[in-house]
Amino acid sequence: MALRRDRSRPDRDAPLPRGADVNDKPKDMAVSARARLTNRARERKENAQLLMTRYVIERLLWRLSVSPYRQLFVLKGAMLFSLWAPTPYRATGDLDLLGFGNNDPDQVAGLFREVMAIAADDGIVFKPDTVVAAAARAEDEYAGVRLDFQAELAGARLPIHVDIGFGDAITPGAQDIEYPSLLDLPPPKLRAYPPETVVAEKFQAMTALGMVNSRMKDFFDLWAIANTFAFEGTVLADAIAATFARRETPLPTEPPLALTAAFADAKQAQWTAFLKRTEISLAPEPFPEIQAQIVELVMPPTLSASKGEPFGAHWPAGGGWTT
Repeated sequence: MALRRDRSRPDRDAPLPRGADVNDKPKDMAVSARARLTNRARERKENAQLLMTRYVIERLLWRLSVSPYRQLFVLKGAMLFSLWAPTPYRATGDLDLLGFGNNDPDQVAGLFREVMAIAADDGIVFKPDTVVAAAARAEDEYAGVRLDFQAELAGARLPIHVDIGFGDAITPGAQDIEYPSLLDLPPPKLRAYPPETVVAEKFQAMTALGMVNSRMKDFFDLWAIANTFAFEGTVLADAIAATFARRETPLPTEPPLALTAAFADAKQAQWTAFLKRTEISLAPEPFPEIQAQIVELVMPPTLSASKGEPFGAHWPAGGGWTT
């Protein structure tokens, strides 16, 4: 099937409002940035709060990319969608990273306070004293860290949430990327997940969670990725095998519960609610068809990996596998 993008939204940023000059002093830069983002949100019918949050996260990534800690983090999660498509598949207000090194929450919080203190002419004021850090899955040797803090842009107070995981496998390896800037500021240059690992992690979560899974975004994301990217079967099979092994999850030999009709029947209300509350730029199929395309993408390489056999097929954007 062909991917259907929302063509009603222009790809250019909104023009600078009259009287706003990006070269003014920092206070004026903040006013200018907020005005441009607000104009863009109005023109594209986007959520202005989410767009400003995305801007704050982008500029946090820039500070991280010029800090001594650049190599300690790899970008993952829905912020990748702004990297992969002119219009992100779905809006997000969170930042997801894979971290390396010390996963002590206090240590991670201190590191991010240093990053926030890096000066930049982007109008954002980070509030290092608002950083709150907590361990996720505290019983796990590779426990993640959750950070919450506040930022401000011309009077707009923006809560930011960061999830940092540790210990996951990246196959075929992290990619060096230049993250697109909303307002043509210096772009963050850092490392990011490849699509294969995104697929592998979301599929593993579906397999492990079963019927308790409420992560409807994962189904949408895998469907969007299947329609956007081409994959080499050997690489995707390796990524799935590595992620399942690292997370100590057996490779399924048949579609897991999350990809069955019983799950679709039980979760239809959650799926409908997800679509209503989430800004998405693609027109999704009915949920059972979403599941069917995910099965088509992930099960052939998974079966080959479970048997230790090579999987030499090719997946063109939109599917399916060809040899």
